[in-house]
Amino acid sequence: MEIIAAYGSIFIIIAVVFGLYMTWGVGANDLANAMGTSVGAGAVTVKQAICIAVVFEFLGAVLAGGHVTTTIRKGIVDPSSIINDPQILVYGMLASLLAAAVWLTIASVKGWPVSTTHSIVGAIVGFAIVGIGIDAVSWDKIIKVVASWIISPLVGGTISFFLVISIRKLISNTDNPLGNAKKYAPGYLFLVGFVISLVTLFKGLKHLKIDLSIWASFLVAVCIGGIVAFLGGLLIRRIKFDENADRRSHFAGVEKVFTPLMLFTACSMAFAHGSNDVANGIGPLAAVFSIVNSGGEVMQKTPLPLWILLIGGGGIVLGLVTLGYRVMLTVGKKITELTPTRGFCAELGAAATVVLASRTGIPVSTTHILVGSVFGVGLARGVGALDLRVVLNIIISWIVTLPASGFMAAFFFFTLKGIFG
Repeated sequence: MEIIAAYGSIFIIIAVVFGLYMTWGVGANDLANAMGTSVGAGAVTVKQAICIAVVFEFLGAVLAGGHVTTTIRKGIVDPSSIINDPQILVYGMLASLLAAAVWLTIASVKGWPVSTTHSIVGAIVGFAIVGIGIDAVSWDKIIKVVASWIISPLVGGTISFFLVISIRKLISNTDNPLGNAKKYAPGYLFLVGFVISLVTLFKGLKHLKIDLSIWASFLVAVCIGGIVAFLGGLLIRRIKFDENADRRSHFAGVEKVFTPLMLFTACSMAFAHGSNDVANGIGPLAAVFSIVNSGGEVMQKTPLPLWILLIGGGGIVLGLVTLGYRVMLTVGKKITELTPTRGFCAELGAAATVVLASRTGIPVSTTHILVGSVFGVGLARGVGALDLRVVLNIIISWIVTLPASGFMAAFFFFTLKGIFG
């Protein structure tokens, strides 16, 4: 308790710096994965992707980021095991932030699209084992998190697979692909607006004291979906094409129709990423703040100040702007060949999976989900459409991430304990 009282302000300052560093790494690596499909499909330029991310990533982090933050903060380590020694948790959360941030920096410079969720969860487990004991880790929660890393890519891939099949049935394999694209495109846009807004309204705004009933949430989601579909329809009408041209030109026209649709899925993907992955940077920061603010009490629940969410959103956006374009181009170009229709299916499937997971409080990996979604899109065209070597390298980087962040967290934990203890 004496150490918390003596160094409380210093701990908060260090936590803010490390939290910004960590969220910068999230933006530089993981958010680039999320926006890479839009860039790779040619629907948006790198500059446009950055502008989209700046707005919607920040909104997702601030408006819907609170639920997952709770899971990272108090779900991985059992606070009751160190209730009489709170500075241990402070050292551990600071070490976890720094370890995950350093690993993300290394990966981003190398161009590896690793998982920030892997990084922070592995770091927290690493510190807990050496700093508290193996029994302090909530292994049942870890099992659920690991299971989500397997299940969520399958869900994202399945959704994306069936979206590709539906476009093929309703549009591509018909006698009038272009006409049907103009007919059904607003429906796909309605789905984007409806799904994203519904799950956000259900559980994402409670920390803002906005709590609607189920029917009210459905009504608002339908209205938002209708607005998105209407705006998309206006954009589609502005696209000029010759409907009397040959069938090959029709397919080119279909891709033109889906280009503005990808603008909406890019926005939803950025929002989804902000709502889920902001926890990776600000969860440990929130834990340090709550311990110091309570005078050393390890609290099971504590209100999450808005300024912490603002730091998280701002750090992620800064990471994307400064370094994110490298991984964005790698992911968008090398996993598989993307067109606006394929990219739309991958992004919508991934966005729906990420937001659904974030509303249940499970810290899933955006990288896993996106790769799973792109996999689903590729499998709809055949295994040959995927570059399996690139996918294998990505999977290897995921495996390395857990032990690397865990070992670094253990090292930084003993370093901090030696400095302040």
